[in-house]
Amino acid sequence: MDIKTILKKYLVFVIGLYFLAAGIVLIIHSALGTTPISSVNYVLSLNSPLSLGTCTFIVNVLLILGQFWLIRGMKSRQDQISILLQIPFSFIFSAFIDFNMALTEDLYPSNYIMSIALLLLGCLIQSIGVVLEIKPQVAMMSAEGFVNYAARRYNKEFGKFKVIFDFTLVTVAVILSLIFTQRIEGVREGSLIAACITGYIVSFLNNKIMTRKMLSRVSSIIKIHFHYEY
Repeated sequence: MDIKTILKKYLVFVIGLYFLAAGIVLIIHSALGTTPISSVNYVLSLNSPLSLGTCTFIVNVLLILGQFWLIRGMKSRQDQISILLQIPFSFIFSAFIDFNMALTEDLYPSNYIMSIALLLLGCLIQSIGVVLEIKPQVAMMSAEGFVNYAARRYNKEFGKFKVIFDFTLVTVAVILSLIFTQRIEGVREGSLIAACITGYIVSFLNNKIMTRKMLSRVSSIIKIHFHYEY
């Protein structure tokens, strides 16, 4: 694989991270809760001087350390590189979250219908991010990496362990919220809606809309346009 192809794959991955971050931020601004993967980070950011992006990076680093613990005794050089690669991407993702939080700081839905609309838009954008993240097959984010190695360590299916992992994160977020404020923050009906529909949207986009053929065609059009412009 030539360097140009590799760089293109990583560029698509980083664009995916941006969409993922933007989707999460829109879901948070819907005021109907947040996604399971960002629930702990959000509660920590609400109850500390740290930004959501900073809390996200801290939690991601903990998950990265957890992966090294999970692969003990069965680690390979490829596993180590794969896990270490998550550190710079976690930093970029966290920066994207803070950037989008700043960009949308005045975004507040005026009623419940607007909240639902914002939630659904966030789910769609987040799903686009997930597809762009998995298409290049160059890296994993820390949460997916943790689930992957945990499933491998305990001989479980990835999907089943992902459900356990998400449920655990939401439970921890609820407990932390109750400890800090004696009420539940960041976990509402929107969290359940996002958890239920995001997988279906990702599957539809991945198989019907954002296929490799379509992405390759878009890439070719961009190249042709760039060539004629410059």
